Order: sequence, then structure tokens, then C-alpha cells
Amino acid sequence: MENADFIAPADPWELFREWYALAEAGEPNDPNAMTLATVGVHGMPSARIVLLKSYDKNGFVFFTNKQSHKGEQLGRHPKAALCFHWKSLRRQIRAEGEVTPISDSESDVYFVTRPHGSQIGAWASDQSHPLESRAKLEERVHAFEQKFAGKAVPRPPHWGGYRLTPLLIEFWQDRQFRLHDRIVYTRASGQAAWQQERLYP
Repeated sequence: MENADFIAPADPWELFREWYALAEAGEPNDPNAMTLATVGVHGMPSARIVLLKSYDKNGFVFFTNKQSHKGEQLGRHPKAALCFHWKSLRRQIRAEGEVTPISDSESDVYFVTRPHGSQIGAWASDQSHPLESRAKLEERVHAFEQKFAGKAVPRPPHWGGYRLTPLLIEFWQDRQFRLHDRIVYTRASGQAAWQQERLYP
């Protein structure tokens, strides 16, 4: 979007792939980090950083403990927003849409790729709930290490993935004097065609 006459592609996923590849090549830390905003009790927004683990035309996939605050919030209100900000690239991508759990088989496929310590951590951490001490967490880690010693660690039933199917994707490019480029794609449903427009910065 460096040029004023930039013409965005009709498919936002084409542009996302291009920008994400640049981030993977040039962003020094966690190019897949994204802010995930959910809706909490009484409509209070809640945001945190999670990692994008895969994406395709169906949406963006991330993983978490489903009994965590974010998991409980998504269970009550299955809509969310994402934001990638690549400071070194001076670019940002926002997405808003509906969130659904992915299948158990998809979650299983990803879980086996996680480091052993992360697999144990998924069992040991009662994510988002009160913890009396660090020692208690380490005690739980040790207990699950003993339980699964010498065997494959299964995926906890309360741990899995979610897919955000976007109804809006906005691409933001920094420009001089805050006259930024903003291209937004919207659609009425996950099966509808994308509409594109340029926004004032």
C-alpha cells in the first residue's frame, strides 16, 4: 500500500497471506501474536495476546483451555475480534467475526506437535483460576509428569482450538502525517462474497 494508486485484491486472504509472509520473514518476535478481544460478563470487553496457529479461507485458528476466562466468555458470547500489529513493518490487520470450536480431531492433530512441557502444562494449569502459590503449580506439573511418564500425553478434554470466521478484515498501513491507508473487507455471513472499500485514516 505504499502507492496512492494501490489496488487491493478482491480476496482479503490473498492480501493476508502476503502480509503474514512478510511478518514471518521480518518480525523479530512472534509474528503470529495477535490480540484476541472477547466479551465478558455484563458486556465488559476483555483482551489478551494469543498465537495464531493456522489460517485458511474458513478463518483464524487459536488454542486455549476452554475453562479459562476467554473460553468461558466465548461459550457465552461466541463473537470476537483479532488484531495483528507488526510494529517493524508498520502494518496492522484487524478482524471481527463469529467463533466456533474446531473438531476434537483437529485439536488432537495440533496437540501432538506441542513440546512435551507444553502438553504437561495444559494438564497442570487450571488457567485463569486462583493459584495459591508458584509451588502449587510446580507440584501439579510434577504430578502430571509422573502420571504420563514414558507414554504419549493425551490432549486434555478441556483444551482445544477455536476458529474465528471473519465478517470483517481491515488492513492498515502507516503513512506519513497520519494519512494512513485503510482497506476494509466486509461480508454478511461466512459464505457471502466480500465487499471492499477504502476508509479515511
